[in-house]
Amino acid sequence: MSGPTPELPLVVLDALMPTAQRLVLDRRGSMVWEVESHRGRYAVKLGYPIEATSEWPAQPWTALAPAREGAVLHRLGSDQIAYGEWERGTWNIQPWHEGPDLYRLWEPCRAEGSSVEPHSSVALGCVEALAGLHSKGWAHGDVQPAHFIIGLERTHLIDLALARGGHVPEGYDFPFRGCLVHYEAPEIARSVLASGEAEPTQAADVYALGASLLISATGWRAVEYPDDASRRVQRKAIVDGHRRPVTVPGELGRLIDAMLSPAPEERPTIYDVGKALI
Repeated sequence: MSGPTPELPLVVLDALMPTAQRLVLDRRGSMVWEVESHRGRYAVKLGYPIEATSEWPAQPWTALAPAREGAVLHRLGSDQIAYGEWERGTWNIQPWHEGPDLYRLWEPCRAEGSSVEPHSSVALGCVEALAGLHSKGWAHGDVQPAHFIIGLERTHLIDLALARGGHVPEGYDFPFRGCLVHYEAPEIARSVLASGEAEPTQAADVYALGASLLISATGWRAVEYPDDASRRVQRKAIVDGHRRPVTVPGELGRLIDAMLSPAPEERPTIYDVGKALI
């Protein structure tokens, strides 16, 4: 039986006075709303803790993620950000970015028998978005195709709740315990396996962008493991180097292959990748 339809907290309703609102996502401790108001269009994120199940330990950090992201965005100079607490966790308000994500945009490339090749200009937009973050001394920590929104004028890099590079209020901070494993660099997976935690780096972001470009263009993960493998098995495969060959043609394919180098010091920087694509 489905539960009651979620509602926005009063503090958010008072701040935005919505004229229209749409629930976009409600899973894994996070709700995302698209909200229209007389002030513009906004994304509203609500965090709540994930309760333990027989297959998944409790995840209290998800309740803090929206406020942590709001604090990160403030540190990065965004001025259209608000964040705070509600009865189940924290929330943030940020501008809504219109457009498809990278994976959806490159869907024609993955169609069976397709002759459509991934366009390097799209890849360059993603590189420029990530380079903008790196230039400020931050690492994203959760680079994946869904976090690149391809707008009409530029590409937006979203979901910065796991980013590292500056001060975050202690009450909203939490350790980094890895991200979506398909995009984890070997050194991140190795650290999580060993200690349960890791430290996001710009080199790991470059690996994750390479894996994001690969799966968006081809439909294949960078590392081979069974679809139903546990996260531990997935991470072990990444550490053990079970990489698939990069089949993307041309210069973009060569760059992706370099970005997926197992040793972080052998990967190009995000600026090197950008220069090669121009």
